[in-house]
Amino acid sequence: MIFKLNEEQLANQEKYRAFAEAKVKPLAEEMDENEKLDEGLLDDLKKEGFLGIPFSKEYGGVGGTYLDYCLAVEELSKCDGSTGVTISVHTSLCCSCIDSFGTEEQKQKFLRPLVDGTSYGCFGLTEPNAGSDAAGQQTEAVYDEAADEYVINGSKIFTTNAEFADYCIVFAMTDKSLGTKGITAFVVDLRSPGVKVNPSIKRMGIRAASNCEVFYEDVRVPAANRLSEEGKGFKIAMKALDGGRIGIAAQAVGIAQGALDIALAYVKERHQFGRPIAAFQTTQFKLAQMQTEIDAARLLVYRAATTKDDGEVYGPQAAMAKLKASAVANDVCREAVQLMGGYGYCREYQAERYLRDAKITEIYEGTSEVMKMVISGAMKVK
Repeated sequence: MIFKLNEEQLANQEKYRAFAEAKVKPLAEEMDENEKLDEGLLDDLKKEGFLGIPFSKEYGGVGGTYLDYCLAVEELSKCDGSTGVTISVHTSLCCSCIDSFGTEEQKQKFLRPLVDGTSYGCFGLTEPNAGSDAAGQQTEAVYDEAADEYVINGSKIFTTNAEFADYCIVFAMTDKSLGTKGITAFVVDLRSPGVKVNPSIKRMGIRAASNCEVFYEDVRVPAANRLSEEGKGFKIAMKALDGGRIGIAAQAVGIAQGALDIALAYVKERHQFGRPIAAFQTTQFKLAQMQTEIDAARLLVYRAATTKDDGEVYGPQAAMAKLKASAVANDVCREAVQLMGGYGYCREYQAERYLRDAKITEIYEGTSEVMKMVISGAMKVK
């Protein structure tokens, strides 16, 4: 277990922080208002290698660790949660599926452009009537033997990155009678005939992120695009979500730290009763508690990431990191708004944006309740 970053990790962290401060922070408020990520920023993220941090140089990646990737997500999210989740979904959910379960041919065809800065990816699991219960999938994939293709029909909702992504990992039933054992994963080119991406769903937070309902109507996918065997889709999805939860935990830590940084700057400047409100012990104690909780969550993220890097079982650690970090993000952002009073409630000061962004970290890639199920399951409670 590490308790501090080494020199290389610190250098990478500083690089990610400098990028976020220079490229993300100036655009964050405008992107939230416009509910759309800046196209120039998307290009910059590609150019600077953010799309392939934990993937092998053999396939065009950066060759970094999962911890490096988490450091990047945290620094991006410290300035803008929408940017953080964009990279998280691309990396943890889309690319990881191909990296872990793809054939050599699939890695060359799909993973390489996804991690070398050519393409963006997304992940299609959730459906309007199938959220935490993945067995409720209705999307179907029927094999056409003559064409050696699968024909996919159905829809997915809350598909992050869908508006600009090139590829999506789509989960569909190839045998409904088998429940979760009948789910199969496919790499689908979103430019294929029959794919319709709706406009981004209006949301409370992470408003700049692309988050859409995607319809698949008689979409033909070559059998060569199937990941692993038929019926292995649920296993693929769950492994991806384990890694994704570490990314979301890193996002939550970044959101929390960003909100605290805003509040800290404010209380040093805001005067009441003849002195800065930072001079009051009540304020100091609140700030101390907020930073302590953030650091506790951050260490859980580091533990989960290094456990994954070491090739050990990391699902329970990922769930703990996400459970703690998402709760801390919501508590810290709420306290930040409170410390800033009426100004904290105003968009101009941006603390309210962090509070809106924080909420989703308790919901997506497994709700806090699901995280408790994962953790208690590992404890063999029953």
